[in-house]
Amino acid sequence: MYSWCTDEVEPHDRFDYWREVRAKGLFGVTAELEREQRADFFGEFSLRRVGEAGLVELRASPYRVERSEADIADAPGDSICIYQQLGGGGWFGGLPGDDFTIDSGRFATSHTDLPYRTAPLGNAGFHLRILKIPAAHVPALARQLRGLTAKTFTDGSLAPLLNSCFTDLVEGTGTEDHAVPQVQALAQLALIERGVVNRASRRGQFALRIGRLSLARRLIARHLANPELSPAMVAGMLGVSVRHMHMLFEMADRSFSHTVTEARLKHSRRLLVEAPERLIADIAFASGFESLATFYRAFNSAFGMAPGDFRNQGTVSA
Repeated sequence: MYSWCTDEVEPHDRFDYWREVRAKGLFGVTAELEREQRADFFGEFSLRRVGEAGLVELRASPYRVERSEADIADAPGDSICIYQQLGGGGWFGGLPGDDFTIDSGRFATSHTDLPYRTAPLGNAGFHLRILKIPAAHVPALARQLRGLTAKTFTDGSLAPLLNSCFTDLVEGTGTEDHAVPQVQALAQLALIERGVVNRASRRGQFALRIGRLSLARRLIARHLANPELSPAMVAGMLGVSVRHMHMLFEMADRSFSHTVTEARLKHSRRLLVEAPERLIADIAFASGFESLATFYRAFNSAFGMAPGDFRNQGTVSA
């Protein structure tokens, strides 16, 4: 991962350095800010490679950004960008009639080599994540990809899947091998939303399965303490059949019940270490086990020792 912050530069040089290194060098855009406001400017960003894509998180004081025809000619990118707005809102503009605002938590997509302008709303400044995926790694017609002007992600059924996959990448969930299908799924989900990819196509179904599996795992984590957590419960939240739910986990080579038990054991093990004052029975029920006997049996099977012995071992090690 590469990270940079304006604190590394003298205050009077910060915006100029940001404009040349971050704006021109990283994104090929032109940044502008009134000279009298530059002394208080702050900006930071991180860049991480995920599969074939680049993932950027950026925070900065308010300023204006433009990617002009000249910028595109100087630094063509030929990539799809997926933006996630964080904290505050943003304004995008490009071709006449295409202006829009984007609220916190929402997404937008575009192709890098189309002109646009953007600025934060209000005084909060920029805070956003950007996933930049080279078009060469996205199986679709080049002319369709290169016509993607900046637009918000509006499909309510797809947005939770996009958000879950995006969060997986940000959190670094899984190995590098897992990042590749997640990046592809994000690209295809964005293209489904833009009307380039058909939901029912092979690529569309692949993306939907990856997104639903990611969201199913997050729903499991969110409802872990509920002893009634079941495939039917999560399937209902996802809006799919129970059969489809089981197929998602078969695709991941781990059953729904195995996934739930593993998550509950991981949660209980963490509580045993972090909360030594809590009763083991309390931890078992807080982790979603229906009975103390079931918890002991599952814990012994997974770790080869009783929960109390595990806790004592951790205390001795500490």
